Amino acid sequence: YQRRDISSWLARWFPKTPAKSVVALKTPIKVDLVAGKTYRWCVCGRSKKQPFCDGSHFFQHTGLSPLKFKAQKTGTVALCTCKATQRPPYCDGTHRSEQVQKAEVGSPL
Repeated sequence: YQRRDISSWLARWFPKTPAKSVVALKTPIKVDLVAGKTYRWCVCGRSKKQPFCDGSHFFQHTGLSPLKFKAQKTGTVALCTCKATQRPPYCDGTHRSEQVQKAEVGSPL
């Protein structure tokens, strides 16, 4: 019986099918990065500290994890918050698409 309890606990915290990312915002956020520093970009769209992770993916049982990346150079970059970029974590302009602009903030695409 103990084994079943553990597996149900694991299934709750680490679902086999991850949740979909949700649109956090419909415009990118410009941030200053420092060369060599590692950042955690929010993949799930649920973080209150956009565009960075605040742990919401874990507490909301999304099965998703943040994208860790190391800044190559110091400077200002636009990080994606619609979560639909093809160049994560960087904005590629996807937020301008009709699909993203028609979507509700907080809902998946």
